[in-house]
Amino acid sequence: MSVESTETNPLRALSPQDLRAHAAEALTRARERSVALTSVDDEDLVRQHSKLMSPLVWDLAHIGSQEELWLVRDVGGREALRPDIDDIYDAFQHARADRPALPLLGPEEARKYVREVREKSFDILETVPLQGRRLTEDAFAFGMITQHEQQHDETMLATHQLRKGDPVLHAPAPPPSRSGPLPAEVFVPGGAFTMGTSAEPWALDNERPAHEVAVEAFFIDTTPVTCGAYAEFLDSGGYEEPKWWSERGWAYRSEHGIDAPRFWKREQDGWWRTRFGVYEKVPAAEPVVHVSFHEAEAYAAWAGRRLPTEPEWEKAARFDPATGRSRRFPWGDEEPTPDHANLGQRHLRPAEVGAYPAGVSPLGVHQLIGDVWEWTSSGFEAYPGFAAFPYKEYSEVFFGGDYRILRGGSFGTDAAAIRGTFRNWDHPIRRQIFSGFRCARDARPSEVA
Repeated sequence: MSVESTETNPLRALSPQDLRAHAAEALTRARERSVALTSVDDEDLVRQHSKLMSPLVWDLAHIGSQEELWLVRDVGGREALRPDIDDIYDAFQHARADRPALPLLGPEEARKYVREVREKSFDILETVPLQGRRLTEDAFAFGMITQHEQQHDETMLATHQLRKGDPVLHAPAPPPSRSGPLPAEVFVPGGAFTMGTSAEPWALDNERPAHEVAVEAFFIDTTPVTCGAYAEFLDSGGYEEPKWWSERGWAYRSEHGIDAPRFWKREQDGWWRTRFGVYEKVPAAEPVVHVSFHEAEAYAAWAGRRLPTEPEWEKAARFDPATGRSRRFPWGDEEPTPDHANLGQRHLRPAEVGAYPAGVSPLGVHQLIGDVWEWTSSGFEAYPGFAAFPYKEYSEVFFGGDYRILRGGSFGTDAAAIRGTFRNWDHPIRRQIFSGFRCARDARPSEVA
């Protein structure tokens, strides 16, 4: 079957007025979340809860600084509000561990600054032409800043998970339960499909351009690996057997004394975990979270499987065998709803596997969007025809480094910052992020029709 490469731009159907309203709503939702995540006492806001993370007050002012640089100064051509803090909030200039020693804006000053920047941004959104310049076409710059803020919101959520003390975040309701039994794995046919995008209006540079990629037939887990399945690996002595681990993974595990997913603890009656200040028994049916690439890789080896490559993951998520085209999301081209996926820190936890049947891919793979970021075996590289936009530091400087790609988003990812083509990357040792995985395996000749 030939590969259908035609893509649609969902914002092109909007009038200029509706496009501005769409961008304003996305910015507003991001800001409401930022405010909620920083509505803690000042001591909590300025404390560094872990050297892996910045103080929350740094993230808050950094959000404002990036917005000022791109929307106020560049898009709007307005006078700079705070050029004196550009260096302080440049993420490339200062490592996270060093940021508490900087002359940071205090809590009230940071809140005032981001409010002032946002007022100017909304004024610019009402008047700037949304055509004639690539940065503003389809309100891209406003979408880029929305995604940047939401990404830092997820980072702040991870900081909250590292925080000690009583819970300060609360979810209004638990996520839905699984809808019924599912097969263990799904067959993905071999052949070419369209990977990446050339039309998604707010897609970032590393997702572009759309291009054909061929993969061999393979099987992939229907759902992410559960806590219950991972506990079997733990209880079988998987963390004591170097044969399951890569050389690098075993060395890291040994040096740091890692013996379980981060935040897990073995008690007399089984495994328990700390989740945003709540100590609870590990739920067997939820996807495992807070595991590194090395841990995911070791589990897969123990299970007689492997991690999927990035192209395999995207084909499982987007390819529709009935039409030969790649969808925007597993369920279709429409934006995510609460029925499709667990996103936006709505529940402060992953849902049970199989809980979102409306979000299934055409091939029958579940929960590819939301719940947990999924490690793949691929490094972070540019697609053929890649062009940095609007600045090299977003993606290009990271290509070829010591990174592994994660896909799909987590329960802490907002819908504005995820899609079937979105690429996340991190060091293989990272465990504070909301990372899980699913396994894959090669198809045997007898299994290929």
